[in-house]
Amino acid sequence: MTKSKLMEMNNVGIVVESLDNAISFFTEIGLKLEGRAMVEGEWAGRVTGLENQSVEIAMMVTPDGHSRLELSRFITPHTIADHRTAPVNSLGYLRIMFRVDNLDELLSRLAKHGAEVVGEVVNYENTYRLCYIRGVEGLLIGLAEKTG
Repeated sequence: MTKSKLMEMNNVGIVVESLDNAISFFTEIGLKLEGRAMVEGEWAGRVTGLENQSVEIAMMVTPDGHSRLELSRFITPHTIADHRTAPVNSLGYLRIMFRVDNLDELLSRLAKHGAEVVGEVVNYENTYRLCYIRGVEGLLIGLAEKTG
């Protein structure tokens, strides 16, 4: 029997309160809406361990088509925890990093969506300018612009 091998990373998932606001925000960053659907029923709950569930999802894809972000809004069962305001050194904390081509211009556009820089924009070894922002619904997002 041949050993199983990893083929690709399919997506990263984030649970949100407003799918429309999250889609708008990630579209502003540069992702494209690939599709939107309801995932519900007993079969879905068997995968997640939540029994009978109803979840609206939106799949966002990066311009190169290689990476996806699955946004989920739980209708049932209701969400039971909120990790969005946890500090970045919390165990299990989720952060997404995107490489962009014009960090300053993107930050000004994202500010119109309520995004705020967490600390400051820094120069990392003359290779990247990067920062963390609190984006839609307080989600932590990293942005990096390659320099030099």
